[in-house]
Amino acid sequence: MLKATLRSFLAHKGRLLLSALAIILSVAFVAGSLIFSDTVTRTFDRLFASTSADVTVEPKQDLKSQVPTGQTRTLPAALAPRLAKVDGAASVHADVSVQNVTVVDSRNKSVGPTTGGPTIASDWYVTDRSPVRLTSGRAPASGDEALLDADTADKKHVRIGDTLTVLAQPGTFRVRIVGIATFRTTNPGAALVFLDPRTAATQLLGSADRATSIEVNAARGVSDTQLKRRVAAVVGTGSYDIRTAGEQAKSAAADLGGFLDVIKYVMLGFAGIAVLVGVFLIVNTFSMLIAQRTRELGLLRALGADRRQVRRSVLSEAVLLGLVGSTLGLAAGIGLAAGLIKLMSVFGMNLKTTEMVVGWGTPVAAYAVGVGVTFVAAYLPARRAAGVSPMAALADAEIAGIGKPLRARAVVGSVVGVLGAAALAGCAAATRTASAASLLGLGVVLTLIATVIAGPLLVRPVIRVLGGAFPALFGSIGRMSQRNALRNPRRTGATAAALMVGLALVGGMSVASASMSRSFDQQIDKTLGADFVVQNSNFVPFSQDVTDAVRGTEGVGLVVRQRFAPVAVRLPDGKRVETTAAGYDDGVDDVAHVTYAAGNTAAALAPGSLGMDAGFAKDHHVRVGSTLPVEFPGGQRTRMRVGALTDQDNSGGFGMRGGLFFGISTVEKYVPGGQDSALYVDRSAGTSADRLRANLERTLTPYPQVQVRDQADYKKLVHDQIAVLLYLVYALLGLAIIIAVLGVVNTLALSVVERTREIGLLRAIGLARRQLRRMIRLESVVIAVFGAVLGLALGLVWGVCTQQVLALQGMKALAIPWSTIVAVVIGSAVVGIVAALLPALRASRMNVLAAIAHE
Repeated sequence: MLKATLRSFLAHKGRLLLSALAIILSVAFVAGSLIFSDTVTRTFDRLFASTSADVTVEPKQDLKSQVPTGQTRTLPAALAPRLAKVDGAASVHADVSVQNVTVVDSRNKSVGPTTGGPTIASDWYVTDRSPVRLTSGRAPASGDEALLDADTADKKHVRIGDTLTVLAQPGTFRVRIVGIATFRTTNPGAALVFLDPRTAATQLLGSADRATSIEVNAARGVSDTQLKRRVAAVVGTGSYDIRTAGEQAKSAAADLGGFLDVIKYVMLGFAGIAVLVGVFLIVNTFSMLIAQRTRELGLLRALGADRRQVRRSVLSEAVLLGLVGSTLGLAAGIGLAAGLIKLMSVFGMNLKTTEMVVGWGTPVAAYAVGVGVTFVAAYLPARRAAGVSPMAALADAEIAGIGKPLRARAVVGSVVGVLGAAALAGCAAATRTASAASLLGLGVVLTLIATVIAGPLLVRPVIRVLGGAFPALFGSIGRMSQRNALRNPRRTGATAAALMVGLALVGGMSVASASMSRSFDQQIDKTLGADFVVQNSNFVPFSQDVTDAVRGTEGVGLVVRQRFAPVAVRLPDGKRVETTAAGYDDGVDDVAHVTYAAGNTAAALAPGSLGMDAGFAKDHHVRVGSTLPVEFPGGQRTRMRVGALTDQDNSGGFGMRGGLFFGISTVEKYVPGGQDSALYVDRSAGTSADRLRANLERTLTPYPQVQVRDQADYKKLVHDQIAVLLYLVYALLGLAIIIAVLGVVNTLALSVVERTREIGLLRAIGLARRQLRRMIRLESVVIAVFGAVLGLALGLVWGVCTQQVLALQGMKALAIPWSTIVAVVIGSAVVGIVAALLPALRASRMNVLAAIAHE
């Protein structure tokens, strides 16, 4: 049996190759994502560990905010001399490092990263742990001198002697580049500017007496933990965060972890789609191979092989296929990881492929996915093979795809489908986002399983409709192609299922993204009343110079500032909620259309008052007049009266949880040193919108970090952000289509082999080669369109239910992108034509006499 298994496996190399490709793709994405994330994690762990001081003292970060405020948290530089006296402290340095700066060249072009990385301005202080070393020029020695990192200098064509302008929180100043510093290890994608220590503190923090952290290095024989305890005894832990090098590295890695997780999960998403679609391809391949080997299996049974041996033989072939596919997939995954590492250099993150990390978990995961998926996918065909009787060797009959198994599918598919429909109906009726999202996920999984199970039952009624015009258009050729697709419903259903999964995903996400875009458009039309909004390209706050410049622009009438502050609110139901609140100037009613359930803007912006989203207030038993304890950064606490409740049809009011907002004077009082995040600008009387825009753009030329946007620009910005999600879905769809094409090619190729004698007889009675190719192409098209119809129908249901979940977050508009749906159906027909090219060509080249004599 072992020899027979090996010979059978080697005899069907071509047939199994397409299935192996599906395994290779899925394993490559799994292995590639693990290798890439492990490599980046290890690289940055080394970077953070090698550059962190033994003990670092920083201002306590008691409230974390997802929205940047522009505030720089500082501590007294006078702590450094005190800590220098700590027993075991070898060196102490008051460090200055800020990220809320913009640096431009002589042409007012930003020299910072364009890929989302920060621009960091720091003081120049050289130790053996410095991330960079001076490689050209000299160190800065006065207030108008600076160093620039080599990567930024190369990309932005900055040379020693060039003058740059630094836009910092306290003000704008110019520096002359006197040296270039090169990274010792990995460049994390940032642009670095170094100033002499006194200039850094004065120009970046506004005072030579402030610092952003104190770095303490231990003397020989003193551990980091011992030094930390001694430092804490001197400064206390009430106002400061004190971390060892290991803790600091872990904290920095955690901040980076979110970015890495996005890449990792996207990659694993591709792997999941590849695995899911590959399952259908493998099941189909083994089912057809077993059907074609009925006589061979029957002879094995007649010669004495029992059911278990036959089943074991088929599963052994699957394991061999899985091993080969997993090995090649692991190699492809290493190549994919290397490509990703090279790609990261585009984003300024210069990793080295020579430092690639292939942990023991990667090959384990690769072989578990490849072999495991193949084994599971082949199990049902193996059970079917074991059921072949010795008499089948005489009959040479194909295992039927109808009868009891289809009746069982009908029962199971109906039960699972009803449960899935009930979950989706519950999702549509839910009033809470969390429960609605859970029901949506459950409904999607169950309806997908139900459609896959019941797919063969839908083959005959749907394909009769889809191919109904074939006889009229193509005569007998069209009739035969339709009947060929109907011949084995299970096979047709499994082939179409591979394409259905990808199209269901793209259909659902297309509806969701179109609904989000329309909802945001309606919300912008409804709420934004300002002529223009001045805002940073990536929503980072900007310096006071920008605000002053806008106010001084000709034609500007009203200017309303927006500034954010992290807060914690203790609610009447006992819950403490950390969120981000927004501060506004008076005049909000002139630049935004705010709908109130109670109170008004004046009451919300009054000193000691705040506004809140009505839905959030209702959930936590808050009403107008309630007094709430509010905590600001640095442990500052106060009590604020709820002056107004907004009803903006979007949970969170102005976009943050709870929709909290108050007067900008409150932000300035409790979060001093913050920066404006947006300016809402109205034109003065007699100034046209076009004229004001031209004036603002001219005024803001020296500030390339900010843009002037009107309603149309805002809508385009939102659409572009949603499009990023949609492009990811299209990429997933592309992968699914690639594997689905392999599945259709595999099915048709095996079908041609199966019908060799039939094709020979058709050719003998006059069927031309061109007619034969057309028959196979039409069969392929109708199968592909069948998969598209099922997938899009399922996707539309998912999309509508997803929109119901979004409606609970205020995105109530439903939009169905019919143009996308039509394009997908047409594209599916093209996929069917492409997939049929090789099988049709092979069939047309058959020798007629040899085909008739084929057994």
